[in-house]
Amino acid sequence: MSGTPGSGGEVPEQVICDLAAASRILVAQGVVDGFGHISLRHPSAPDRYLMARSIAPALVTPADIIEYDLDSNPCNANGRGSFLERFIHGEIYKARPDIMSVVHSHSPSVVPFGLVDVGMQAMFHNAAFIAAGVPVFDIRHKFGATDMLIGNGAKGVALAESMGNKDIVLMRAHGSVACGATLQSAVFRAVYTEVNARIQHWTMALGRGAPVAALDEEEGRLADVVNQTAGLRSWDLWRAQVRAQVNW
Repeated sequence: MSGTPGSGGEVPEQVICDLAAASRILVAQGVVDGFGHISLRHPSAPDRYLMARSIAPALVTPADIIEYDLDSNPCNANGRGSFLERFIHGEIYKARPDIMSVVHSHSPSVVPFGLVDVGMQAMFHNAAFIAAGVPVFDIRHKFGATDMLIGNGAKGVALAESMGNKDIVLMRAHGSVACGATLQSAVFRAVYTEVNARIQHWTMALGRGAPVAALDEEEGRLADVVNQTAGLRSWDLWRAQVRAQVNW
């Protein structure tokens, strides 16, 4: 690391609590297990982001949240460990000023779509964002044989380039990344990417090669506009469920 950067400033307590809760929501919804992480761009310093220390997502509390600069150097680790793949987050925030939250997961129904030449399609309106396209990042194209992890900035840059202007990218033999303009949107998209993948598996098995009447790009665009507000209903439910278990 190039040294410890200064903080981007104080973050409202509720924002920290919601970020910690988002980690637990992703566990409850089957998106992450002992692995995976979610981050949030600093609300008042766009050149900083917030993410939990290296810990299982179900165990995250507000006290675990660390601030990072966009090179993924911690600002206030105070002895707390960082995720090796934090560069996923920093490099996407650099490349995409419109993105405010990033989720990295290994959700099991999604992984197969990065292994075969079958593209993900938007099976229903809640997964409308998928209709814009889902690129697949293959780390070996630029880096050869690796441990498959985005363990430095160069690999993070390559992933962000592969994602381009989309809001989700698959990672061959690894997992996926889902992004949003808000924390709530990123959580919604990560959850419904996994749900959509399950539905697509079922549809392909049921149809046995028949054409699939998935959402086209324009239908996806129109439906995603609605989801930006209606999707908050899901967040409110999931957040309340976490709040019932903890006092933050």
